[in-house]
Amino acid sequence: MNERWERIRHRMHEIIFEADTPAGRVFDLTLLVLILLSVLIVILESVPSLASQFGPFFEQVEWMFTILFTIEFVLRLISVRRPLGYLFSFFGLVDLLSILPGYVGLFMVGGNELMAVRILRLIRIFRILKLGEYTAASRLLAYSLRESRAKIAVFFVTILSLVVVLGAMMYVVEGRTNGFESIPLSIYWAVITITTVGYGDIVPATAAGKFIATLIMMLGYVIIAVPTGIVAVSISAASSRLAVSTQACPNCSRQGHDPDAVYCKYCGAKL
Repeated sequence: MNERWERIRHRMHEIIFEADTPAGRVFDLTLLVLILLSVLIVILESVPSLASQFGPFFEQVEWMFTILFTIEFVLRLISVRRPLGYLFSFFGLVDLLSILPGYVGLFMVGGNELMAVRILRLIRIFRILKLGEYTAASRLLAYSLRESRAKIAVFFVTILSLVVVLGAMMYVVEGRTNGFESIPLSIYWAVITITTVGYGDIVPATAAGKFIATLIMMLGYVIIAVPTGIVAVSISAASSRLAVSTQACPNCSRQGHDPDAVYCKYCGAKL
């Protein structure tokens, strides 16, 4: 009996978590279509004219999706050897959050609108459609950001110091009569100017203020290139580390293993 149940559980894991088999691919693609439809229903229900006309229909369809996703979530918990490990993983929490709003809506008005969180589950499309180059690129970018965190931290500290100094300078030059009523407000102006956003709610009026603003705007274009260069160097140095596998561990359900991996690098279980 135990061997039979283990075979059933293993087959369920292949279908639900893997994208390498035809059955698993069909399951995941069907799931993606259901996710898109459920999010579309939530979006349409937020339109007053449609909600007044098709409100009961939208509610019934939402509950249908909630029940289907609840069944799918339970099957995911059953198909892994460590249900709690999956439950508290990133995808496990996303799956849980995708069904909770439906039940929260029974006790809290407006809770159903939170169902749009289901769109996060579309992250699985990178695994399901075997878009290895995109998955690899995301892993490389994450690695590069981690490797560059010290340089980026120094960069942001420098920018923070710069906008404080420039904001205080504009407060002195322009004064309250020209809209720079306080140093914090002047710092706000410096931030939106140096980032080239430029809302235009506060503008310098004096010649000195306009000159400083011009320098800040030109400096903003230079500053934009700095973090790009930092990350680009890290990406170039780490490009050899690209390796992608769609294999999901049957024990902890975590992914991101090397293509030639035999054991899970997170829990040690055999893949």
